[in-house]
Amino acid sequence: MAELSYRGRRIAFEEYGEGERPLVLVHGLLMNRHMYDRLGPALAERGNRVICLDLLGHGDSEQPDDLRAYSMPLFAEQVVGALDELGIERAVVGGTSLGANVGIELAVHHPERVEGLFIEMPVLDNALAAVAAVFAPVMLGLRLGKPAFELSSRLASLVPRTNFFLDIGLDWARRRPAPSVAVLEGLMLGETAPGREQRRRIEAPTLVVGHPWDPLHPFSDSGMLVEELPRARMVEANSILEWRVAPRRLTEELALFLEEVWSPAGPPPGANGDGRSAEPVAG
Repeated sequence: MAELSYRGRRIAFEEYGEGERPLVLVHGLLMNRHMYDRLGPALAERGNRVICLDLLGHGDSEQPDDLRAYSMPLFAEQVVGALDELGIERAVVGGTSLGANVGIELAVHHPERVEGLFIEMPVLDNALAAVAAVFAPVMLGLRLGKPAFELSSRLASLVPRTNFFLDIGLDWARRRPAPSVAVLEGLMLGETAPGREQRRRIEAPTLVVGHPWDPLHPFSDSGMLVEELPRARMVEANSILEWRVAPRRLTEELALFLEEVWSPAGPPPGANGDGRSAEPVAG
């Protein structure tokens, strides 16, 4: 693990590989960079320099209790700060859920820093009702049950990291309740993603990975994004679990996309000739 400073706050990250093909991976909401402990090394073996970032309020980065520290634009600025600190002019950027939306935010407001986008499970227009239904009770529970969650956080933090799947669950339990509430409140008070007209202006080549049967990340949002972005194509995962339990196919899709982005010719156009993929690539 390494650290950098963003506006006086500590941001943690981890790097795999080296070279001239940087990829910045951003985790999901209330998760951390360890969700890429398998994907990062696998992509580094294919010639990529992979930077796995802990956003402010997550993982080993600083976790202020102030909701004003958290918003989608501020998260995107942290990625810019990491690129500046690491001397990277342009990178492929993206991630999962929150990380996907951060990538979209970055591509809208800092297109000069984005060579390509990797978007898994974006949270867009069709997800808003499910997001409110899930996270409003979570915030209430964290507030009312703060002493119990503080105790469980301390106990879970004593458990060493030993198993990828076990640690994904334990990372939720390891979180302190106050920063978690601040993150959720900060995000819910602002925009969760740039609007449709802003998204349509994104010109970076984009790989979108969508999952069926996931109300928080509806497949319709992934399909909508592919229709909006002029250089996007879709890969359909078998389920939300595929990349976690049987990652080979999706990792290969992402690795091939990265090779296309960094090749002199760039990614090929989509099936209908304008960069759009007419049909998703399914498992």
